[in-house]
Amino acid sequence: MDDIKELALKSIFKEDGNARKEIYRRAELGGVILASTYELYKQRAEDKWHGFTVPAVNIRTLTFDIARTILREAVKNKVGAFIFELARSEMEYTDQSMSEYVSTILAASIKENYRGYLFFQGDHFQAEQKEFFSENKEREVNFLKNLIKESIEAGAYNIDIDGSTLVRLKEGDVKNQQRDNYLLTSELTSYIRGLNSKGITVSVGGEIGEIGVKNSTCEELEAFMKGYNEEKEKKGFNPGLSKISVQTGTSHGGLVDASGKLIEPEIDFETLRKLSNEARKYGMGGAVQHGSSTLPEKYFDQFVKTGAVEIHLATAFQNIVFDSKYLPEELKEEMYDWLKKDFISRREKGQTEEQFIYRKRKKALSKFKKEIWQMPQDSIDKICEELGEKISLIFCKLGVYNTVELIQEIYSK
Repeated sequence: MDDIKELALKSIFKEDGNARKEIYRRAELGGVILASTYELYKQRAEDKWHGFTVPAVNIRTLTFDIARTILREAVKNKVGAFIFELARSEMEYTDQSMSEYVSTILAASIKENYRGYLFFQGDHFQAEQKEFFSENKEREVNFLKNLIKESIEAGAYNIDIDGSTLVRLKEGDVKNQQRDNYLLTSELTSYIRGLNSKGITVSVGGEIGEIGVKNSTCEELEAFMKGYNEEKEKKGFNPGLSKISVQTGTSHGGLVDASGKLIEPEIDFETLRKLSNEARKYGMGGAVQHGSSTLPEKYFDQFVKTGAVEIHLATAFQNIVFDSKYLPEELKEEMYDWLKKDFISRREKGQTEEQFIYRKRKKALSKFKKEIWQMPQDSIDKICEELGEKISLIFCKLGVYNTVELIQEIYSK
C-alpha cells in the first residue's frame, strides 16, 4: 500500500493527529489551497460571471477513493468551481469528523497530484428543534458554535447555517415565522466573523425553508433578510450571507414508491429563478437547491437557467455504492439485516421493506465503515468508475467545465 493511503487510514481508523498534520503539510506543499466561495459568490452577485451552478458534493463512504474519482474528473474537464461538503447529521451516521473528512480528501488530492483551490463546506449546521425550544437552548447553540469553530480550523471555510427547522409557519406574520431563524443565523454569523480564519473571509449561507416541506416564497426571503440585516446592524458584523437555501419541491434522498423506485418530483424552477434574483438584491450570489442528486438528468441544466448559485448532491452517489453489482452481496445483506434488526422501530406505518431500507441504509455506513473500506480494491475501483460517469455528467450539465481559469483569476489577486 502506498504511504499516502496509509496516512489516510491512520487518520481515519486510529485518529492519528500526526498523520493528519502530515497530510495537510504535503497537500500545501503540493499546491493545494483551501479557499472560501465568498469572493466567487460576491462576483456572481455583481453579475461578473454567470452560466454555471456550483455543485457541492457530500461523500458519505469510501471518501478517499471517491474523492480521487471526483478530482480526476475535475482535472480532466478543467473544473474549478466545485465543493466538498459534510452535514452535521452526516458526521454522525457516516462516522466522519470534519477534520477527518478534509484530511482524507486532501490525501486523495496528493494521490492525484491535484493542484489548485479546494472548497470545503459545513452543510446543514442545523439547530435541533426539540433542544432549541427547551431549557437546553444555550447548550444547543454552543454545540453549533463549537462545530463551526472545529470545521473552520479543519479548513472548511464555507459554513451553511440551517435555522429552517426553527421557522414557525403557524405564526401569522411572515417575519415572526422567520424570527428564530434569522436570530440564530445572525448570532452564528457574528460568531464566525470573530473567529481566526487565517485572513480568509468565510462564506456563510442561510436557509429559509426546510427541505421537503412547503415551497419557499419571495415574501419569506424578504422577511428573513429584513430581520437578519437588522440584527447585522445591531451586532456590527460584516459581511453577511453569501447565499440562501430554499425549498422548491425536492426532498433529501428523494422519495421512492413501494417497490423502492425513485419518484420524479415536481420542481418549481420559476420559484427558484425568482428567489435567486431576489437573493442577488441583497448582495448574495443566489439561491441554493438541496436534495438534487437523485433528480432525473434532464433537470440539471435547468438549475443553470434559473440562476441558482449552488446545488447540493449526496444521495445519488451513496446509491451508486449500495446498488452497484460490485458491492459484495454478503456485505450488503449483513448491512440490511442489521438495519431490519436495530432500526425496525423506526419503520414508518405503511412503509414497505424496500422503502424502509432505502430511507435507512445510510445509517449502516458508520457501523460497517471498516468493512466497506476493506472491500477488494478491484470492487472499489469498479464502483468509482460508475460514480465517475455520474459526476462527469453533473459537472457538464451544471456548466462547470472550464471554470479553472475563472477560479484562478478570482483567487490569485
